[in-house]
Amino acid sequence: MNKYKVCVYAIAKNEEKFVDRWYESMKEADEIYVLDTGSIDNTVLKLKEKGVYVKQKIINPWRFDVARNESLKLLPKDTDICVCTDLDEVFEKGWREKLEKAWEKDTTRLRYTYNWSLNEKNIPIVSFLYEKIHKLEGFTWVNPVHEILKYDKGEEKYSVQTEIVLNHYPDKNKSRSSYLPLLELSVKEDPNNDRNTHYLGREYMYYGKWNEAIDTLIKHLNLKTATWKDERCASMRFIARCYKNLKRYDEAKMWLDKAINEAPYLRDPYMERALLEYNLNNWEEVKKYSLEALKITTHQKSYINETFSWNYTVYDLLSLACYNLNEIDDALLWIDKALNMEPDNERLINNKKIIEEKRNSLS
Repeated sequence: MNKYKVCVYAIAKNEEKFVDRWYESMKEADEIYVLDTGSIDNTVLKLKEKGVYVKQKIINPWRFDVARNESLKLLPKDTDICVCTDLDEVFEKGWREKLEKAWEKDTTRLRYTYNWSLNEKNIPIVSFLYEKIHKLEGFTWVNPVHEILKYDKGEEKYSVQTEIVLNHYPDKNKSRSSYLPLLELSVKEDPNNDRNTHYLGREYMYYGKWNEAIDTLIKHLNLKTATWKDERCASMRFIARCYKNLKRYDEAKMWLDKAINEAPYLRDPYMERALLEYNLNNWEEVKKYSLEALKITTHQKSYINETFSWNYTVYDLLSLACYNLNEIDDALLWIDKALNMEPDNERLINNKKIIEEKRNSLS
């Protein structure tokens, strides 16, 4: 017999293609609740056919926190554990049993493994701890976008179970056009929100609004609450990216130096510097910063992880640098390491042929 009543809740809009997979993943829960915010496809019908409780409500003006709070209201008052997911997410089997073992009487929230990005072989690329499993009382969703749970009943008691794994398989065709105005609104509502100020600067960068991004990210760095070094490092890296796109390379290098000093334990700033030097054909510098990146063997698990820091890219850069520095044996060594991680990459395969041809011509 189960120790706790576990209820899953979610928001949805036009998610019919995910319903079957999501339900199969979530059905270990006692009950499942969905707030549909205006689907015009068969999302609602398919969910109801599965026995999911569905309520429809249009949220206007749209805010993720309002929608999440409306979905949370659907849960019965005797719910012990609330599990918030989205329909493009999938729990690995057995999560319910692991949850009940990890949950203690005074637990307010549980941290678990979230694979935000996986490759075509279903191997995690970006992975970190997530915390959207919580008790019912005392929690409210806040922020118009990049919403988080706020607890108002005193100090929180976290439990951790990394063997609970939630995988994210996003719809890459889905628009994120609402994010920028919602982030602008979020920062307007709370100018001292360091996380969303960082997110807003990053969003400006995504849109190619280089100067707005620089100004906003510098604002983030100047906030008293902006103390997490990983995120500060990311803001500095993003500022450097903006200067790179403005072709102001000295300033880009300066900000990457700041990023390295801020978080020398992360690969990301070294890799960004190596990539910048690659664009400038500075092969000695490419080699230097790539080798520095390789000295870092601990992969910090956070949402800020860059995929290029831990995939084949570092070996690819080293092979290119060594080839251009006429260090052909080393170039071959590094290209083999890159191909070991990415064996079907046509460019890498062709690069190896070119390196081998050059080595043969010199022998």
